[in-house]
Amino acid sequence: MLSLFQRKRVPPTAGTPPTSAIEAPKGLMWPESATSLLATPRRQKLLEHIWQRTSLSRRQFATLYLAPLERYADLVQQFPASENHHHAYPGGMLDHGLEIVAYAVKLRQSYLLPAGVTPEAQAAQAEAWTAGTAYAALLHDIGKIAVDLYVEHADGSIWHPWHGPLRKPYRFRYRREREYRLHSAATGLLYAHILDRDIFDWLSGYPDLWAALLYVLAGQYEHAGTLGELVVQADQASVAQELGGDPSKALTAPRHALQRKLLDGLRYLLKEELKLNHGGPADGWLTQDALWLVSKTVSDKLRAHLLSQGVDGIPANNTAVFNVLQDHGIVQPTPDGKAIWKAVVTSDAGWSHTFTFLKVSPAVIWDAADRPAPFAGRVLVEEEQVGPTPRSPAVGDGLRVEGIAAVPSATAPIASADTGVAALLDLLGDSATSTAPEIKACPVSETEPTPSTGLPQEMSLGPSEDRTEPSGAHLMSWLRQSIQTRKLIINDAKALVHTVAGTAYLVSPGVFQRYAQEFLQVAVMAKQEKLEGWQWVQKRFEKLGQHRKQPSGLNIWTCEVTGPRKSRRLHGYLLNSADALFCEVPPDNPYLRLIDEAAKRDNAVLGGKGNDDQG
Repeated sequence: MLSLFQRKRVPPTAGTPPTSAIEAPKGLMWPESATSLLATPRRQKLLEHIWQRTSLSRRQFATLYLAPLERYADLVQQFPASENHHHAYPGGMLDHGLEIVAYAVKLRQSYLLPAGVTPEAQAAQAEAWTAGTAYAALLHDIGKIAVDLYVEHADGSIWHPWHGPLRKPYRFRYRREREYRLHSAATGLLYAHILDRDIFDWLSGYPDLWAALLYVLAGQYEHAGTLGELVVQADQASVAQELGGDPSKALTAPRHALQRKLLDGLRYLLKEELKLNHGGPADGWLTQDALWLVSKTVSDKLRAHLLSQGVDGIPANNTAVFNVLQDHGIVQPTPDGKAIWKAVVTSDAGWSHTFTFLKVSPAVIWDAADRPAPFAGRVLVEEEQVGPTPRSPAVGDGLRVEGIAAVPSATAPIASADTGVAALLDLLGDSATSTAPEIKACPVSETEPTPSTGLPQEMSLGPSEDRTEPSGAHLMSWLRQSIQTRKLIINDAKALVHTVAGTAYLVSPGVFQRYAQEFLQVAVMAKQEKLEGWQWVQKRFEKLGQHRKQPSGLNIWTCEVTGPRKSRRLHGYLLNSADALFCEVPPDNPYLRLIDEAAKRDNAVLGGKGNDDQG
């Protein structure tokens, strides 16, 4: 592997100057070099995001990632990703390729691969699995340019992608007789044009990864295990972002996809918990053409429900939740592209109040036969929201990919470069320009979790009022169950629980915030004591006396976290015994180290009894 990293990368062959440099014959396009194609700010930010998700130097990244991505760009040029579906504009194939790789390498961080092997083996194979995930994502649709498109030069000669990159002016159209899904079988014609022999030699040394990758490239996702699941999830995320706002896409999404889980969560809440169509305060109102859900109430309850089911990736910030719901087509945007509507509800009895709402199509929630009777009163949208001039897209809107000026297209959506990337990376829960330090995923010996295929109707330890009231003891019970059921991952980059010094380490205030988000009663109890929800939980935890204090009597311990390129510090609590959470205590996280003196200084600043640093 080291020899592979040390090989000199051959610069990509420059293509014929692009349209901007030399005018192409009418109806034809000049092929561009990979450097030119990847030079847009948006694509550069995606490349930066991908690099940040690896543990490689720039030189190593150039060999293992940038070179294949350049060969991919050289081959797909300005081809769309589809004719009438997602990314259906010139350059859409390249955008989709970069997006799905960015999603896939982010998602891969939540998995310990391969499952069922020792922690040492997982650590040794970590970079290979990350690269394999990226390759599988990048190449999953490459066969489309071989079987879906008819490409010809100015002289009428036909170009096939196995001829190598285009070097003369070209035009293309979609084949009328093309067979849907044939592109999966055609992938084998082209992936050797993207990945070189050294990469194949490297990957073939990891039998589990090699088999899974070959299954993905053959379109046999059912045999590809976690790798296949990662590609499917990343593909769905990229497609959903680009299509944003179409409710039918959420309805037809696979059950494992985030938008389907959000939708199933809303359906469950409307059936079991939310108050609908009351002539006074309620959670929502159904009119003839829309379901109006009170934004904050429903967002809080939806997050709590999904967290109780072990669904990850739900933002803690309500604004981000609104954006995710909008991006996945579950809520309908206002005329100016926002997720939140402002409207006045008036009942027949004369009660009236103004709320901020999420607007949902009733057809997304109920079949026609199951749809409840509409509200007898009125829901009137405030007039200032329905002006004729839409605003420019802003960060947090659904992904609207920038158009390509040199190749106009009526189907190409227009937006700034930053808008699309920010929305894409917001859904990932990060930013391409983020400088937040990370903990390298620490292998543990548990078996790989099976991705959820839906939301069960019964919840344990859920947020409903008729269940056990929040308390310090309930927090510990919830932590133990969540770890055992893999709802909470330990010793990972963003984990809230680590194993340090032979016991469990609870990151503060993150672990208490997560509990408060899942159990909404906490906010009510905390308000009575004029505390934040997490502070209320933290005080109940301290009263249990199950944590280890420093010799000075301070509660908080500081850990230094060392990653591949950076380090940071966490603050939290050490339990007296890890048996409170684990049946069998996992090995210590090798990336964390207790710092007693630093803990003393930090606690002196914090008052010694709490901590408001986000771990």
